[in-house]
Amino acid sequence: MSTEALLHDLRGQLRDGGLHGCLLVRDLHTGEELGIEPDTQLPSSSLVKVPLALATFERIRRGELDGATALDVPPGRITTVGPIGLSRFRHPARIAVDDLLYLSTCLSDSQAADALFGLTPPARVAEILHELGLRDITVRHTMDELTDTPVERFDAADVHLAHALAIESGTSGRGHRVPQLDTTRANTGSARAWVELLQALWTPSKIHPEVAERVRDLMAHNVLRHRLAPDFSSDASTWSSKTGSLLNLRHEVGVVEHADGQAFAVAALTESLVPAGSQPGAEALMAQVARRLRDHLRQLW
Repeated sequence: MSTEALLHDLRGQLRDGGLHGCLLVRDLHTGEELGIEPDTQLPSSSLVKVPLALATFERIRRGELDGATALDVPPGRITTVGPIGLSRFRHPARIAVDDLLYLSTCLSDSQAADALFGLTPPARVAEILHELGLRDITVRHTMDELTDTPVERFDAADVHLAHALAIESGTSGRGHRVPQLDTTRANTGSARAWVELLQALWTPSKIHPEVAERVRDLMAHNVLRHRLAPDFSSDASTWSSKTGSLLNLRHEVGVVEHADGQAFAVAALTESLVPAGSQPGAEALMAQVARRLRDHLRQLW
């Protein structure tokens, strides 16, 4: 199948599956890439925990922070479906910075992330990204703001109404009545911006090698593996990634490294057009589309 025909087919699959997808796959050795709307900006949700980890490790390297420092973290006490880790704790905990990085990145624990944001606020994270040559990921707010969405205001039986609001209340300029989905107010990035970050973490860049290695190690131990991992993990490959979910948004970015030495950065950002909270078919579809882009790119070069 030609590249043009493949992209036409994949766009149709996404549309038929009720997804708006923005994807990019890049060969990290050759720079060749294939994508669908790779420059569209979307809210980042928990993907922002990767830049947060990067900035925190960089500050540890500079001697501004100590990974062994223990912080008193208040309990999240969240009872709605989704959040895990400290976000669901009932009582305060005392945890070291290094361990908060694990919880934030590998478990996507937003309470742990906000403890880290308390040390390195969003503006400082953004500043460090710019210093490292990564200017297309916007970091504006902490994770706490993501816990106050329409989902928390409806009973479990009415969650579909929150998703309907998320789907129907956007503007052509990507503004939104839900502030967490408004790209002028939210943490944002395009598929290309996330691939640029992955490239900088996996290949020589302005990021210090020690810092890059520590972020890669956290992403390799991501425990949330229900989305793209089934299509990219095997005995002959490793998948290191970070997911992000918010209302109708389902994202994952990561790198697949093959035993033959090939490595591909993958960014799959999606918006569901179906007003439902649980959509395993959407998770499978976005993985299949990303896999087909990778397979095609691998065959071409």
